[in-house]
Amino acid sequence: MNRNMFHKVSLAAAAFALAAGGLAAPVQAQRDPAYEAARASGKVGEKMDGYLGIVGASTPELQRIVNDINIKRRAVYAEKARAANATVEEYALTAGCIAIAKTSPGEKYQAPDGTWKTRTSAPPQRDSRCPG
Repeated sequence: MNRNMFHKVSLAAAAFALAAGGLAAPVQAQRDPAYEAARASGKVGEKMDGYLGIVGASTPELQRIVNDINIKRRAVYAEKARAANATVEEYALTAGCIAIAKTSPGEKYQAPDGTWKTRTSAPPQRDSRCPG
């Protein structure tokens, strides 16, 4: 199996693991009421790179929340990427695809062109690199 095909298979397995609960640790960390309020009000959203982003104006408190969550996400991604024999960036992209797919109507996400969108009842716009 060539390296490119191996990575695709590894990332498909990683996507399955993420969908099956591989993001439990960072998701649990996100239950902070300040995070939930920022998410509900559209001040933060899911980025295509697997990390949380600030939508619009930042505040020191909002930046602290986002940084804290992203540090926890990166630690999980690094661990899972090693297990899947993938790079952290590849794993994070896969996680971003899944996180965006799991957004609820009214929540913000980053579209493939880099703009922030508000999720509707329709599926979100997907990056062409997203698995499956």
